[in-house]
Amino acid sequence: MNLNLTKPIVFFDLETTGVNIATDRIVEISILKVFPNGNKESKTWLVNPEIEIPQGATDVHGITNEKVVTEPTFKELAGKVNEMIAGCDLAGFNSNRFDIPLLAEELMRAGIDFDMQDRKAIDVQVIFHKKEQRTLGAGYQFYCGKELEGAHGAEADTNATYEILLAQVEKYDDIGNSVDALSEFSTHGKRADFAGFILMNEENQEIFSFGKYKGRTVEDVLTENPGYHNWIQNADFPLYTKKVLKQIKERMAAPKETLSDEDKLKALQQKFNLR
Repeated sequence: MNLNLTKPIVFFDLETTGVNIATDRIVEISILKVFPNGNKESKTWLVNPEIEIPQGATDVHGITNEKVVTEPTFKELAGKVNEMIAGCDLAGFNSNRFDIPLLAEELMRAGIDFDMQDRKAIDVQVIFHKKEQRTLGAGYQFYCGKELEGAHGAEADTNATYEILLAQVEKYDDIGNSVDALSEFSTHGKRADFAGFILMNEENQEIFSFGKYKGRTVEDVLTENPGYHNWIQNADFPLYTKKVLKQIKERMAAPKETLSDEDKLKALQQKFNLR
């Protein structure tokens, strides 16, 4: 099976200064945009992170401070990146837990509001781990029969991820080939935010996943302790987590919709019938 696309999908990979979603920065981003008709568009940028690249990170991806010192900052590239991914579903390797959350932080830090509304996300690593329990290089060899040249370079990893997904779609009949099906299969659990600080329970209510209020609904906690919202907003949490929490608080404060005359009549009839 080929990928069943109803709109463009963007495969992307980030090389970064580290793995902290809230504080680390992008040093390279590669985007491969695939259209429903099979056409492709790609772009790779080196990025000046405006902070020091630790030696440990350089040891992984080979990008040094000297290599990016004259490159544009992410804020300077944000408009181009946002334009390229606009209206697209997103896919990557470990992207649900890392690349998408960190990209969201960088875009929001640059003043571009980002969310996943009307988007689907496919995490090729989740499909791979559910099916084979291996790494990207081994996955490329397993699914595509190729050695991954230039591993830990954003462009090589991005193209390999796209090829792996095509091979997975061909190999596994039970995962489907639509973005909806692949997104569902590659999602571990439903999160309200990217970083997993706010999850969704079985009743589709937002709950905290950490701290003294772990497992409790956000609405109950904010009703009981309104200051908890301010504490999170001022603490070292990802910007997207803060955005989600703010939206929940605003939703709680919004006036409830008034009942229509028909609903009022039904409520009155129900009340009468219960007497």
